[in-house]
Amino acid sequence: MRSFRAENVSLLVKQLLDLESAEAKQTLLKVNDKYPIAITRNFSKAKQWLREKARGSERYGIVVSSQAQRLKPHAIDVKSPMDPIHWFLDGKEDVRSSYYLEDVATEFHVQGLELDWACVTWDADFRYGRKGWEHWSFCGDRWNHIKKQERQNYLKNAYRVLLTRARQGMVIVVPEGDPIDPTRNQAFYDPTFNYLKDIGIQVI
Repeated sequence: MRSFRAENVSLLVKQLLDLESAEAKQTLLKVNDKYPIAITRNFSKAKQWLREKARGSERYGIVVSSQAQRLKPHAIDVKSPMDPIHWFLDGKEDVRSSYYLEDVATEFHVQGLELDWACVTWDADFRYGRKGWEHWSFCGDRWNHIKKQERQNYLKNAYRVLLTRARQGMVIVVPEGDPIDPTRNQAFYDPTFNYLKDIGIQVI
């Protein structure tokens, strides 16, 4: 069952990132019964979903791209160091643990490691656009296009890592953005949310 789930989730993530939406829809139908996936614009709903899904000591936590630098309004700062030992091993009563849903892990922290349930938070660094995925890096007061193919591939792979960390299921948060904040324009986020929703991922 574990192998079946892992193979199908990996295939789904590959199809999703490769913009094979028709194929992703079909794979999602195979995955859904054994591996719940949800999407939301609301962090509180995502956290509640994780807590309701997890049983006993099943571990859950928030994972984000290391380039996700405009999540600070949601109390997520990727430049604020977390301690992987406490995050992965400490219990629900410890504020440093993944269970507390305060400290977040990036692709660097979770490479090769797994959670039972994950909240993948999607920032505007890797966003869906009219021609497919767009790659951005935030510097100073603005997002800048990533033009080097090597860096584009790295960013895409970072999201592949984040989307394949959960053994049991995951919820994806695509923030709504803010119309008065030019660094978090709603247009940076809405197309990504709509793309994932149109594949058939359940909205909560």
